[in-house]
Amino acid sequence: MFFNLFRKKKKDTEHQGVDFSTVGADMHSHLIPGIDDGAQTMEESIILIKRMMDFGFKKVITTPHVMADYYRNTSDGIRRGLDGVREELQKQQVEIEIDAAAEYYLDETLENKIRKGDILLIGGKFLLFELSFVNYPQNLMDTISKIKDKGYTPLLAHPERYSYLASDIENYHRIKNAGCYLQLNTTSLTGFYGKTAQKAAEELVDAFLIDFIGTDLHKMKHVQMLDHALRLPYVHKLLSNYPLQNQML
Repeated sequence: MFFNLFRKKKKDTEHQGVDFSTVGADMHSHLIPGIDDGAQTMEESIILIKRMMDFGFKKVITTPHVMADYYRNTSDGIRRGLDGVREELQKQQVEIEIDAAAEYYLDETLENKIRKGDILLIGGKFLLFELSFVNYPQNLMDTISKIKDKGYTPLLAHPERYSYLASDIENYHRIKNAGCYLQLNTTSLTGFYGKTAQKAAEELVDAFLIDFIGTDLHKMKHVQMLDHALRLPYVHKLLSNYPLQNQML
C-alpha cells in the first residue's frame, strides 16, 4: 500500500519532466541491509534502490556509517554487504550500477584509519566524512589536512545540518578554502531537517559552494521527501546548470 502510494506520486513528478537523471549518480545513502540505521532487510534495500531508479539515478554509491561508538563497520564487512545486494539485484534482474564507500564519523578512530589507508573512497578519490551535530570539532582543519596528505580528497557530508556552521556562511568558505568539498542533502531544501538547515542549504546553493548532492536515503520516508524536493526551485537550479560533480563518479 505504501509502495503504491509513492509510485503514484512519482507519476506527478514525471509529469513535471524533472528527475535526477541529469545528476546520474547518487553518492550518499544507507542501503546495505542491517549494518547501520538505513535499510534493515534485503527486501527494503531492493525497494529503495528501485525507487532511486524511478527518480532517474543511473548509479548508486551507498555509504554505510562507520562510527566507533555505534556502527563499527569494517571495509571488508561493507564489501561483503555490497556483494549480497548485488547478488539480489541480479537475481531480480534489476539493472543498475551499485558500489559502496562509507560515511566516516570524525572520531578518535578516523585518524588511525587514514594513516593505515583503511578507507573506502567514493570514486576512488573522495573520503566522505561527517561531524558531530552538537559541537564544533576543534580538529576539523587538522583532519582535512591529514586526509589531503594521504592523497585523498576530503568531502564533508551535509554541511548544512551543522548548526554551529550554519550561523555564518564564512564558515563554509573557510572549509572550502582548506580544500574540502561539500555534499548537500537534497532533502534539506524541503525543510526535512528543520528551518536552520533549509536556510543554510539555500545559502550554500546561492553561493555556489556545493560540489555534490546526495539523497542520504535511509528509509521510505526519505523517498517521499525526495519526491517533494523535485518540485522546489532550488532543486531545479541544482539539476539544471549548476556545476555539480556527481556525473564524474
